[in-house]
Formats: sequence, structure tokens, C-alpha cells
Amino acid sequence: MRVLLVAGARPNFMKIAPILRALGEAGDEARLVHTGQHYDAAMSDAFFRDLGLPAPDFHLGVGSGSHAAQTARVMEAFEPVLLEARPHWVVVVGDVNSTLACALVAAKLKAETGARVAHVEAGLRSRDWRMPEEVNRVLTDRLSDLLLTPSHDARPNLLAEGIEPERIVFVGNVMIDTLLHQLPAARDARVPEGMGLERGGYALATLHRPSNVDDAGALAAVLGALGRVAREIPVVLPLHPRARQSVSAHGLGGLLEGLRVVEPVGYTAMLGLTDGASVVLTDSGGLQEETTALGVPCVTLREQTERPVTVTEGTNRLAPWPLTAEGVFASYREAAAEPRRAPGQSQPYGWDGQAARRVVAALSAG
Repeated sequence: MRVLLVAGARPNFMKIAPILRALGEAGDEARLVHTGQHYDAAMSDAFFRDLGLPAPDFHLGVGSGSHAAQTARVMEAFEPVLLEARPHWVVVVGDVNSTLACALVAAKLKAETGARVAHVEAGLRSRDWRMPEEVNRVLTDRLSDLLLTPSHDARPNLLAEGIEPERIVFVGNVMIDTLLHQLPAARDARVPEGMGLERGGYALATLHRPSNVDDAGALAAVLGALGRVAREIPVVLPLHPRARQSVSAHGLGGLLEGLRVVEPVGYTAMLGLTDGASVVLTDSGGLQEETTALGVPCVTLREQTERPVTVTEGTNRLAPWPLTAEGVFASYREAAAEPRRAPGQSQPYGWDGQAARRVVAALSAG
């Protein structure tokens, strides 16, 4: 079986790493495409090193741009790769522009190449069409031949959209495969201790979504809340490039005082920080899942989540919307009052470290 695996942005790398390993264990031929959607070394190359990923077989180098421009560049660059590789499967993961772009190219060339599309992490829905990721999710699922779901709440979403049941296969969460694989190394690295922090004695925050960092009012509200948290407990904030630019553009640098602002870190270091935190405040989808797997209380800084299982079964909660400093701080206080759960105590079904093997089995059976 020949498989072309596509990764474009940082969350994709954690999802493809276990699939690549599982394909190798099964003796299948796997080739890796890096679209270059994340082009900063701190956001891309470091993750390849941390995850032990090989150099990509194809690097499209698309870089930044508007959603339309970036999607178009990925499509243009991926088409000759697909025509050359002619795999049995094109495997796309997640919900970034690269995911949709490569699925669309493969669907249009299916009659010529015979390649089918498999979408890992299919069926997640926020039902917020203002999110570019929601558009990418829904369209990728419509284009895919095989929809590989991470949690049982995904299947009803797909059936409600008219997806045939035989195209849907539950595999579990490949992100948790990577987390469990890397957790010993993350703990051995003792990243919090290297920053002078005590395990369970600090909060971790991340911000990157346009709804939070592009709007001066929303950004000020979140940073104001983090400042209040920092008066009670140290707050570590790996500052995303987009957020850093917005802080500067809106003159909000003063709100960073009192926070432990650091550059974005690689996957293993970030996992160590997450694992050691007492509370995580984030607008990241992946961190909602990782905190649930680790048992760490999480406050999600979004109006809704496409991962409701992290709320109903996990350790996640949504801050009141629209975000205010008072609302975010109150949510932090509620989360901090909860005891950390033991590993596996809040684990949704299929988040067991074996999802990638189930992905490969589904591809082989398809």
C-alpha cells in the first residue's frame, strides 16, 4: 500500500508522526508531504526534530498568505506531487488550509490517479462558520472517501450531513498516540524546573486565533485576566508570532508585564509545560485534547469547541462569551479549584495510544 501523508501546520505534525510509524511497522510505503504552511523554524522544524520525523519527501514551501492565496498555492504545488507519487491513499489530517487544498486536488484527479482521500480527525464540528477551520473540516469530509473519526460524537455529525455510514470508521485520537509516546521524554526534560517553576505551581496560556489576537478589545481582556492570574500564580505565555504582532500593533505591551513571556517552544517542551501546569488557558484545539488526556484543568478561550468530548468527559470548560477579564479570571478560579485527575481518569474512548494502528488497519481494509 502506497500512502501520501500531508502535513501543513504545527498541529498536523503531532497527528502524522504516529501514523508514519504505524505504516512503517506494517511494511507499507509512506511518503511525507510538508506543504510549508507553517514556515517558521520554531513552528515547524523544531517539531520535526522533537517528533523524530524524517525529512519530508516533498516540501511545497507555500509560506504565508490569505486563506485563498495559501489554499491556491498548496493546490498548485501539490498537483504535480500527486501525479508523480500516484499513491493508493492521500491521508490528510486536521482542519488547516493544506488539509482542504490537498483533499480537493486528490478528489479532482481521482479518475486519473486512482488515489483516494482519507481524512484523519473527521467529523469534528464547531458549527461556527466564521472559523476558517470549520469550512475546511466540512468540505474535506465531503470530499473524502474514508472518514476516520477521533471520538464517538463525530459520527452523528457526519450522518446528519448525509455521509454514507460505510465511509465512517472510528479510530480514536492520534494526537494522544503522540502525547503518550513523548510524555516520558517531556517529563525527563524537566522544562518547568529549568524555568524556576514548580510542578503544579503555575498556569500556562496560549493565544493564536484571530478572534482573540486580532481584535484589540478581546486581546486586552485576555491579557488583563492573565495579569490577574499572575498575581496569584506564575503565568507562562509562549507568545505566538501573530499575537506578538498584534500586541505591538495595538500598544498592549504593558499588559505583558508580570507574565512569563517566552518564545514558542517545540512539542516536547510544550508537553512538559502542559503536563506540569495547574491550569491551562488556551484557544488551541489540540491543548483541549492534551489537557484532557493529562488530567489538567483547562479553560478554553472560545465561544464554542469542536471537541465537546473534552468538556463532557474531560477537564475542559469554556470561558463566558464574549470574553472579558472578569469572565476569564472567574473561569480560571473555577478550574484551579478542581483537583487534577489521574491519567486515564478523563480519557475518552479510543484515546489509548493505538489510534494510528487503527488508521492503518482502516486504510488496508478500505
